[in-house]
Amino acid sequence: MAMIATDIEALIKAALPDAAVTITDLAGDGDHYSAHVVSAAFAGKPRIAQHKLVYAALGGRMGGALHALQLTTATPN
Repeated sequence: MAMIATDIEALIKAALPDAAVTITDLAGDGDHYSAHVVSAAFAGKPRIAQHKLVYAALGGRMGGALHALQLTTATPN
């Protein structure tokens, strides 16, 4: 079962309340998304640690309910 973009956004925001999240359905199939996440929680962390925070927020749904997620992360300016 595919996930909808608003569910992905809600999971990320639940774990990172200050996050600005932009979700894009890349293929129109509900299985392939890109996510741009901006959060102060990423400050001072390497990119891999930032991505791990987002994946942890998804609670193990990657590879199951969420097939593919192209992820970019950033800190607020």
